Amino acid sequence: MTTDTHRPLLFLDVDGTLLPYGGARLPSAAGDWVAWQHTSNPQLARIDRAHGPRLLGLICEPMWATAWMDDANEVIAPLLGLPRWPVVDLPEAPEEDRADLLHWKTRVLVRQAAGRPFVWVDDEITGLDRAWVARHHPGRALLHRVEPEVGMTAADFTVVQGWLEGR
Repeated sequence: MTTDTHRPLLFLDVDGTLLPYGGARLPSAAGDWVAWQHTSNPQLARIDRAHGPRLLGLICEPMWATAWMDDANEVIAPLLGLPRWPVVDLPEAPEEDRADLLHWKTRVLVRQAAGRPFVWVDDEITGLDRAWVARHHPGRALLHRVEPEVGMTAADFTVVQGWLEGR
C-alpha cells in the first residue's frame, strides 16, 4: 500500500467496532484474548461482510488501531475482503479501560497522524479524548464512537464518509 499524505488517515478499531459484542462473554484474562483473536472465534460470524466494500470505498489511508495488532490483517481483513493495512504500533492494552482517563490509544494516534487529518473509529472514545485531541492536534480530526453492542452501522459509515468528503 502506498502512502498518500494528502488523504486523511482512518484509524480503525476491531472489538466493539467491526466485531460487535452483542451480548458475547468477553475474555477476562489476558491469555483468553489469544483465542478471541483467532479464526476459530465464533463471534466472528457477527461481522458484517458488507463493511469490506464500504471501507474500500472511503477516500482515506486506513490503518488498524486495535489491540489485535497484525492479527487484524490475518483474521479480520480476509473476512471483509480487505488488503493488508498498516498497523499502528500501540502499547499493550491495559487490563481495565476507565472512562475518566484519557484512552490508551489517544496520544499514540495523534503522534501517528503527525498533523494530518484523521478519523478514529472506536467504541471507547470519550469526551476527554475529543478535548485532548482538539488541544494537541493541529489538523482536522473526527473521533467517532460506535456502540459496541451493535458495532459499525450504515449510519456510522455515512458520518465518516461525510466528514472525509468535507461535509
